[in-house]
Order: sequence, then C-alpha cells, then structure tokens
Amino acid sequence: MPREIMTVAELSAADRATVEAGTPITTLMERAGRAVAEVIRDRYSRRPVVVWCGPGDNGGDGYVVARRLRRRGWPVRVEALAPPASPAARWAASGWKGETGPLTGFGSSPADRDVLHVDCLFGAGLSRPLEGEAERLAREGPEGRRIVAVDVPSGVLGDTGQRLGEWALTAELTVTFHRRKPAHALAVGRAACGEVVVADIGLGSSGQGDLFENTPSLWAAGFPWPAVDAHKHARGRLMVVSGEAWSTGAARLAARAGLRIGAGVVTVLSPPGALAVNAAHLEAVMLAPFETEIDLHARAEHADAVVIGPAAGVGEGTMRRLFALARTGAALVVDADALTSFAHDPATLFSALDRDDVLTPHPGEFERVFPGLLAASPERITAAREAARRAGAVVLLKGPDTVVAAPDGRAAVSLNGTPWLATAGSGDVLAGFIAGLIAQGMESFEAACAGAWIHAEAGSAHGPGLIAEDLPGLAPAVLARLLATRF
Repeated sequence: MPREIMTVAELSAADRATVEAGTPITTLMERAGRAVAEVIRDRYSRRPVVVWCGPGDNGGDGYVVARRLRRRGWPVRVEALAPPASPAARWAASGWKGETGPLTGFGSSPADRDVLHVDCLFGAGLSRPLEGEAERLAREGPEGRRIVAVDVPSGVLGDTGQRLGEWALTAELTVTFHRRKPAHALAVGRAACGEVVVADIGLGSSGQGDLFENTPSLWAAGFPWPAVDAHKHARGRLMVVSGEAWSTGAARLAARAGLRIGAGVVTVLSPPGALAVNAAHLEAVMLAPFETEIDLHARAEHADAVVIGPAAGVGEGTMRRLFALARTGAALVVDADALTSFAHDPATLFSALDRDDVLTPHPGEFERVFPGLLAASPERITAAREAARRAGAVVLLKGPDTVVAAPDGRAAVSLNGTPWLATAGSGDVLAGFIAGLIAQGMESFEAACAGAWIHAEAGSAHGPGLIAEDLPGLAPAVLARLLATRF
C-alpha cells in the first residue's frame, strides 16, 4: 500500500474519527506512549531520562512514556511546563507516580551529557512561536544533547517543517504516529527531526489521500517489467535530442540512462555538426541526424518518449525543436536548457505540453519557469502542485526532498535523497531514467517518482566519488533488488 503523508488537520481528523468509532482517547494516548518508550529502549542503552511535558495531549503522551520507561527500570524524571490541561493529559499525569518538577534545562556537568531528553511539550499542534521556558530550552540547547521528540520537535510547524519563530528544538530521533506529516518528509523538517519512526497506534485511514512518500509501494505495481516474450521494440522507443558538437555529453548520459532503465531502442537525435563526436562515443545507443524541425518531427514521430534539454542550447532553436516534438504525440521529458529557453514566456511552453509530459527543474530553473512561486508557497509541495496545475504536466522539483506533482493534485516526496548526486550531469541521467520508464509504458507521474527513487538509490550505493557517468551502470543492481521484492 502507498504510504500517505498527512497534514496536521488530516491526522487530527483521523484521531477524532477513531475516538468516535469507539476507541477512547486515553487508549490512543497509552498506545502512543508505549510506542515511544519501546523505540527508546530499542535505540538507547539504559540511562537517565528527563521527559518534558506540556499541558496538552502531547504532554499526556510524555507522562505515559515516563511511566513505561520507569516500569522497565530506567531512571526517569518528568519536568512539566504547566499542569495538564486536557482531560486525557490529566488522566495520563494521574498515572505517573515518579519525580516531577519544573523545566530546568540541560545541566552543565559531564554526567548531564548522557541524559536523554524526551520532548513532549507541544507536538505538531503548536500555532505560535515558543515563548518563556520552552523558548529558553530551544535557545540554550547545545550541540550533542540527546533529544527524542514526540510527534515533531517543539517549535517546528508540522505542515511545513519550518520553525514557527526564531527558535525551535532539534531532535536526533522523532517518533510520530500513524503517518508522516510534511515536516517529517521535507528536508528542512527532517533536519530538525533527525531519524523519524512512524508508530502504528490503531488509527483508521480514509485511503483518500493524494500526498505520498515516494517509495516503491507507490509505483511498483505499475513498473514495466518485460514479459517473457518481450523484444526490443515492445520495450519502448526513446529518443534524446543532442546539443551541438561541443555540448553532446549530456544527451548521451540521458540516452545511456534510458537504455539501462530498460527502454528497448534508444536513439540520439543529433545536429549534423555533432554526428561525428556522438558516433565516436555511442555503442548500443543508436544515432540519427536532423537538420530542421521538420526532420526532427519525422525522426521522432514513432518515439514513445523524448528527452529535450540536456545541453540542448538556450534559445529560439530549442524552443522550435520542442514544438516540433510536441506535435509527434511522444511524451516529453523537458529539462535544463529547454526549460530556460522559455524563461521569458513560460505560458508558451505550457501551451505545448500535455499531462503525459514531465518537467524536471532544479530550484533555479523552477524560478525561471514559475517566477516567484517557490518563495510565495508555504513549502515545496504546494509550489510543485501549483506548478503542475499551471503547466498541465507532471513537475519534478529536484532537491534533497525531491517533490513530484501531477496536474490532478497527486504529489510524492522523496525520502532517500543523497548529497552524492550533487554533481554535474546527474540531472541528465535522471531525465533519461524517467523517459526510459515512460517509453516502456509507465504512467508519467509514477515514472517520475520511480526514476527519482532509483536515481537516489544508485547515488547512495556509490557514495563518495560519484560522477554522473557512474549512475546508469548502478541502476541494474537497484532494479534487481526491486525485481526480487515481486516474489
């Protein structure tokens, strides 16, 4: 099953629906506290624990955590920001019989550095910046302190991952419940949350969500594995438009990536002046010349997918070539120079696209095609969704938390991003992966999600020293692991 990412409001509604269906809120609180205590025991050796409890239900979870850990022999102290205010929190506090006091901070002795602090002050429900003693904790929180957050670190907005004010706590581990929130998926929130563990506490799910974690559970059912009687023409025809003689490598990277991801026939479409240099470097990838847009259209007329943009050149020539390709009916993966060529008139680009096409901008290219949208949006998910709506095509917004959005509102956030992909040519390979999957018949949104996930897995597998030329050759091992999970 695809794993949804749910907003704070959606998860609150799931809580209420579960309670209305007959599960007492105190039962949910007991399950939540037990889950946090179990995660702590699994990941840490026994040590002193200070549980910071706020006045609401997040604080109630903290009292259960404290009770559960103390029962297992851990030395635990509760430090309360304020008396429990909700009925469930008062119930949880009544079950805590151990030491309780006011917030005291982190302590300065060497022994204090081993203390585990559990942040149950506010969770995702906070709607204003931290103040008073909670702000002091966040302000003085030194490096190296061990903090486990329950739900989200206090001061972090659950729907964006941004700080609500100047200060917020930072955790090395966050335990949340039922589903991730955007704060647990977006890079800015993950930096505050540390490792994220999602615990099941028995909430129901509507299954109506349209925001997902980008994992194989989202797209594996539609992955285009070849049939036993497959032949190369049945596995899709992919074409990649090359730049001029001095800028051909990017197109070849995309072509090789498409071939490695499984496209049956891959062709580089080359201007005459670049034929010789392309021919000297291509083997299984085919090569075909074009001089005019009419030639390009004729060459690509039977393609299933075409990549245009990698080192294609910025300007009117690339714009005309994109229009020629748009008339073929092939799905377009539009990247790099093809995006920048329309910076002065994005609406013209959008007029040539349909919902099977994919735009793959990094943030700079995104700004050129969707000026001001990223800065005006509360987070990257909203920006990518609006971009897909405007373009009428799939938009993949690159980054450590790559977001893929479809015109119908579906969106997915990648959790497996790696800094090793920050190298020249990496995006060209990604474009080839996506186009190669589309050429094999995969739906474009799912192909973009799968391509991004495979790309990141390949980058992580290599690690230090990765260059873009390595990535296509790393894909088969990732594909083999995916194939093994089918059985």
